[in-house]
Amino acid sequence: MSTDPANGTSDAESPSIDIGAIRKDFPILDQQQDGKRLVFLDSAGSSQRPRQVIEAMNELYYHDYANVHRGVYQLAERATSRYEQARHTVARFVNAASPDEIVFTKNATEALNLVAGSWGRANLGDGDAIVLSLLEHHANIVPWHMLAAEKGFEIRWIPITGDGQLDLTDLDRLLDGAKLCGVTAMSNVTGALTDLDHVVASAKAAGALVAVDACQSVPHLPTDLQAMGADFVAFSGHKMLGPSGIGVLWGRRELLDAMPPFLGGGGMILNVTTDGFVPDGVPAKFEAGTPPIAEAVGLAAAVEYLEGVGMEAIRRHEVELTAYALRKLTDDLGDALTIHGPAEPAARGGVLSIALEDVHAHDVSQILDTDAVCIRPGHHCAKPLMKELGVPATARASFYLYNDVDDVDALSSALVKARDFFAL
Repeated sequence: MSTDPANGTSDAESPSIDIGAIRKDFPILDQQQDGKRLVFLDSAGSSQRPRQVIEAMNELYYHDYANVHRGVYQLAERATSRYEQARHTVARFVNAASPDEIVFTKNATEALNLVAGSWGRANLGDGDAIVLSLLEHHANIVPWHMLAAEKGFEIRWIPITGDGQLDLTDLDRLLDGAKLCGVTAMSNVTGALTDLDHVVASAKAAGALVAVDACQSVPHLPTDLQAMGADFVAFSGHKMLGPSGIGVLWGRRELLDAMPPFLGGGGMILNVTTDGFVPDGVPAKFEAGTPPIAEAVGLAAAVEYLEGVGMEAIRRHEVELTAYALRKLTDDLGDALTIHGPAEPAARGGVLSIALEDVHAHDVSQILDTDAVCIRPGHHCAKPLMKELGVPATARASFYLYNDVDDVDALSSALVKARDFFAL
């Protein structure tokens, strides 16, 4: 019996998933483009949705929709119940200590802006420091730059290794005197998995809080927030089979209680007078205005779908598929292709950022589109990382539970055609 070093799950505990059955749940994948089977390899950008999510949202709109937390009529109470049940479902999925620690936001970008704009504005000033990594998405960089310009604190940077992982050898020095460490759990470019045990332990020893961008990890790996030990964690619904327009900020209850509101308006107050206002408690304090009601119901349906398949099984499938892809692409394209990130499949997620010699990533993507292979070109909202990698952009293929070896074969075949087209 072997064990996956990325999550400690044995073969007996992680049965193979039925890709054929799963693909039947995704209507969008059952189509052709110019007579060719659609091969969707951009789940790191946004995943597709199973019919169960689509039907759950439609059912709400058909039968149970009203604004929440306001009306006392039965329809409004049903809508409120479904919205709050979604909060409980998400809390269970990530093992939050309480549903009240789950704040629904527009997306993970808003969630990270909330941390910077509320906790950061209240706790950071001239002479302070935070630590970020060079693997970060702009969503965990730009809000801190904006606040640093206002407050005058220092931003320190965790470098990366040659294979696109965090270089933690100097972490203790970087954390010395820092108030917060912001890191991604999994890079959306290199696929590298962060050693969160190391980062969290080091940050706590230095007296710093930890904010984790978990957009790429929560959809693909078992997540236990209580075991993780971080202080804030953000992730998005649209990357985990749910709808766009909803994200999640999880925070430790004592931190959320102490933080000022981020947005003001209806739904987040206990009282308003001409002299001021009194905010409501968490999570309402951070959910001003009409929330993403149908989106929360859709996210809950996505969580239930993932739980039905099993996160351990999904992780195992993606490790195996990534291992196959690394072998297949290397065998078929050799030195013409560079794959950024760790060589060991268990040390990464199913994200392959590639460079096809001197061909621009956008050209690669356009050529692959003629074979109905969908990948994403660009800097992937990670320009500091692109600078470190020495490239303006990469072509990124990313896998999920509905992908299989046939999709990898189609990717490799299309890349070979692209190589030949550009006469490499």
